[in-house]
Amino acid sequence: MEVVTIMPVSVTYFSDVLCIWAYASQIRLEEIARNFGADVQVDYRFCSVFGNSADKISRRWADKGAYAGFNRHLREVGKTFSHIDVHPEIWLTTKPASSDSAHLFIKAVQIVELKSEGGGNSGVGGPLSAQLIWQLRRAFFHECRDVSQRKVQHAIAEQIGIPIAPVEAEINNGAAFASLAADNLQRDQLKIEGSPTFVLNQGRQKLYGNLGYRVIEVNIRELLREPGVSEMSWC
Repeated sequence: MEVVTIMPVSVTYFSDVLCIWAYASQIRLEEIARNFGADVQVDYRFCSVFGNSADKISRRWADKGAYAGFNRHLREVGKTFSHIDVHPEIWLTTKPASSDSAHLFIKAVQIVELKSEGGGNSGVGGPLSAQLIWQLRRAFFHECRDVSQRKVQHAIAEQIGIPIAPVEAEINNGAAFASLAADNLQRDQLKIEGSPTFVLNQGRQKLYGNLGYRVIEVNIRELLREPGVSEMSWC
């Protein structure tokens, strides 16, 4: 009997570390991992929403209370999700200058993982870089820490077992910058609208925003499903 091998579905996930919708969407990623396991491979990439946070908030929230208004908005959003907490002083006592600092550090960790045996996958928690993304988000939204600061990034990375020296080497030699530039290029090529966005089927399907898990699951299952005998593949 012929053995049919099902290729894993590749999901490219674009987000910004400082985006509350991506913070809330973490549970979707956990459900994907729990329900599909190795059948789905997630490629974590970044789209800069808070690349210049002061400019963004001062312009977008100028007539709505500036930082205080944005703080109220985020706290209200947080109340709509039972699985996340938002610190009451977010964007008031702590104002990260740019999410790109954290993105750059994560790209360096991803490069170190790719160079290491096994791609840096630590088992049930997934790659350390994926764990780092979550821990950085939690540090900002839940603990109100400035994750744009390298010392904070180092502290969080060390807590989950990421060696700092090889990561800093990939920043110093320019590789992390190149990887982040590649994310920006792919973002533009795919016309990514914002954070978070799930990209499937080689860019043919884009799921953007605060989507329920079932919407994502249906799209993944359709890609995993073996086509029937009567179905045609249109070119």
